[in-house]
Amino acid sequence: MYRIHVDPAQSIIEVALGGLMTVDEVDAYIADLKQAFVTNQLRDYAMIIDVSACPIQSQEMIKRMGEHMATMPKSRALAVVTGSSLARMQIRRLFTQSYARIVTSASDGRAWVVSGTEPTS
Repeated sequence: MYRIHVDPAQSIIEVALGGLMTVDEVDAYIADLKQAFVTNQLRDYAMIIDVSACPIQSQEMIKRMGEHMATMPKSRALAVVTGSSLARMQIRRLFTQSYARIVTSASDGRAWVVSGTEPTS
């Protein structure tokens, strides 16, 4: 399950991912995400990805997500909202960019991508 919301005024993409995702769902999510870039004419953007409703994912899904991420345009800032500590460990391996932060709340994520405020946790 995924939801994509675009705030065109601030050029922010907010994504919520949930449940155990299949490779086919990852492919559909990335296709829809790329379409959101085109539809909203986003070039310089920030992104908040909420994975707090995701359990630990299969290695096949993580591998596919990594492959897709390599093809995505670079964001100016990226925040990933996590839930469990195990999921956080998996996320840390995927998101190693200097402009990415792992956060515990959507408000911390928005503070990072909008104003560069470092998360407190």
